[in-house]
Amino acid sequence: MKVTQAARLPVRAGESPWTPEELAEVRGLLEIEIEVRKAELRENEDEVAERLTDPVEGAGDDPADVGAKAFQREHDLALAYNTRDLLAMSERAIERMDAGTYGACESCGQAIGKARLQVFPRATLCVTCKQREERR
Repeated sequence: MKVTQAARLPVRAGESPWTPEELAEVRGLLEIEIEVRKAELRENEDEVAERLTDPVEGAGDDPADVGAKAFQREHDLALAYNTRDLLAMSERAIERMDAGTYGACESCGQAIGKARLQVFPRATLCVTCKQREERR
């Protein structure tokens, strides 16, 4: 969707339609976030590759050191998975903008809310559906 067609995106009752400037600002934030997340992933992958190729890594460690290193690896992997998820959500938000479906709840189809999307541009659910999802 072109930024000039921003007014066609769904908004909640009482909200003003999206302006091209507002949509461009949100898209710009998402694009910056995508680049930051990609850089984080590259850095993390380089660190993991370096650890895996070091032949003397852990040689002579006592069991406590081995456990601490295993914990650190698991922590690093969890952060990498989270970063991948955030990256995918940001890319999905831009895809939704291009498709003209940005701002519509993926569960009920109602408008998510312009204010919510300006604060959390990766949102795919309206507040009601998100609350319902979190209760499960």
